[in-house]
Amino acid sequence: MSLSMYAFTVTPIVRSLTQLRQILEKAEHYAEAKKIEPSVLVNARLFPDIYPLKRQVQIASDVAKGAVSRLAGQEPPKFDDVENSFPELIERIDKTLAHIHSFSAEQIDGTETNTILLPRHDRTSTFTGLAYVTDFVLPNVYFHVTTTYAILRHNGLEIGKKDYLGDVG
Repeated sequence: MSLSMYAFTVTPIVRSLTQLRQILEKAEHYAEAKKIEPSVLVNARLFPDIYPLKRQVQIASDVAKGAVSRLAGQEPPKFDDVENSFPELIERIDKTLAHIHSFSAEQIDGTETNTILLPRHDRTSTFTGLAYVTDFVLPNVYFHVTTTYAILRHNGLEIGKKDYLGDVG
């Protein structure tokens, strides 16, 4: 059986972002029902040196759109980090999902040995396509989605494992 880089990459990213979108919708309704200023949640942090919720969503989006773009040999689109509300964060996820869905399996499959260059703040990291997905992309998407979940749960939003995983099995 051969590896489908598309299935291995796109499927879990889309699932994670779709669940994140639903969690953000629940948070928006929660803030309204509890009369909490939404910006309090959008800017909430688990600890002072951890990025706020909005930045967690932005990073998950950036990593996801960067993954499919780089695997397909394209430059990722730049989204300005201007989101300050739940509707804006949800719209960003929608734009990210639309970008991901604009790629076909043929553009992604067979890229496991391709060289992927990832510009970072102070250096450029070099990966094979498979290592890029397994060592950088998926762990980062999961980390930032999980941190968003944790911020909201910590602030009283009643969500559980099914909200994070979605309908599985």
